[in-house]
Amino acid sequence: MVKILIIEVNEKNLYLESFILEKHGYQIVQARDGQEGINLARREEPALILLDIQLPVLDGYAVAHELRKIPALQHTPIIAVSSYAMAGDREQVMRAGCTGYIEKPINPETFAAEVAEYLLTR
Repeated sequence: MVKILIIEVNEKNLYLESFILEKHGYQIVQARDGQEGINLARREEPALILLDIQLPVLDGYAVAHELRKIPALQHTPIIAVSSYAMAGDREQVMRAGCTGYIEKPINPETFAAEVAEYLLTR
């Protein structure tokens, strides 16, 4: 079973993303702040990480940067899932170490397929 780590502060978003992905057969691990996410990523070595940018403790940019320092996660897709929609936001998350970007609010109809695309290119 493919393991996905979701690092998300908003409980409703965390529930929705987890529900959709579990329904599609993925095993979900959840973290509610950046430091917890880094610790879980190190321990669980997920196949993919979904990363909120607006996190307490460490923001998503810092988390992505730290995750890329972990040798076992060097090639793990890190997907920013954020409501940021300003010019340059996508580029900034990519510079931080993310592989891709999915805008919030997520589309429940297409979310699992969007995530699966990043697993295929792994």
